[in-house]
Amino acid sequence: LREIDRAVAKYPADQKQSAVMAALAIAQHEKGWLSTQTMDEVAEYLGMPPVAVYEVASFYTMYNLAPTGRHKLCLCTNLPCALSGATEAAEHLQNRLGIGFNETTADGRITLTEGECFGACGDAPVVLVNDRRMVRFMTPEAIDKMLAELRSEEHTSELQSRLHLV
Repeated sequence: LREIDRAVAKYPADQKQSAVMAALAIAQHEKGWLSTQTMDEVAEYLGMPPVAVYEVASFYTMYNLAPTGRHKLCLCTNLPCALSGATEAAEHLQNRLGIGFNETTADGRITLTEGECFGACGDAPVVLVNDRRMVRFMTPEAIDKMLAELRSEEHTSELQSRLHLV
């Protein structure tokens, strides 16, 4: 709530609802996805009708309205990216992961989605990792490297968790 309060403070006092996108992003980062209950809580906190929050959350692809894998990979498939290799990148990702768009790997680790323009056409094709980090020039080799890095991060995180349990 402190983070949401910081976002709200950027707007005039009578425009608290203007922070809805930031509030949803903060809630999603904390919870992993936006359940109806979470969106209702955001609506109540910002003093707006729940349906207005649902409209925002369902319009933008950066909001997850269902649980996702530990890592969410969103590939831009807009025309400039498609002309610069996004179609091939999509095929490579789908083959490597064994899933299609809007699916999650059987182990629950990676969800693959497609998105609209990320504003990085000159770096195409691009992938947005976990709604926070943009990876550019996604050739098959770059995709394989990114997937290996994600696996390595998970392995390191799992080891750290085990060490804290001992």
